[in-house]
Amino acid sequence: MTIKLHHLRPAPGAKSDKIRVGRGEGGKRGKTAGRGTKGTKARKNVPAAFEGGQMPLHMRLPKLKGFTNPFRTEYQVVNVGDIARLFPEGGQVTVEDLVAKGAVRKNQLVKVLGDGDLTVAVQVTVDKFTGSAKEKIAAAGGTATEL
Repeated sequence: MTIKLHHLRPAPGAKSDKIRVGRGEGGKRGKTAGRGTKGTKARKNVPAAFEGGQMPLHMRLPKLKGFTNPFRTEYQVVNVGDIARLFPEGGQVTVEDLVAKGAVRKNQLVKVLGDGDLTVAVQVTVDKFTGSAKEKIAAAGGTATEL
């Protein structure tokens, strides 16, 4: 006698009945349907993002769009015209001089911008200059030195 396809059977114990989840005491799993006892996961659907009543992430985040760079460098700005007004006789101009005249706050970085006109020669020593400010200071016969 030859063995045919319909004679084949799985090995004893290899196949088990399918589990009928959520069918009460009669199902193979018993009364809790494989969900353990109590707790949120034993009940019905819970949103994936639910945080157990804690303020949800989407409500904790800022509402308005945009980005604030935490590493941004802020400068106190002084125009070339302001330097001409504060130092009409010219000469050396440092950050300390500008603080003393009340043009900038102390312990801050200072940047010179190119707005206004300069007629006297000044030797300015600050943290930063714009291109036009350097040109105007040089044109007036002064020097622009960055710290």
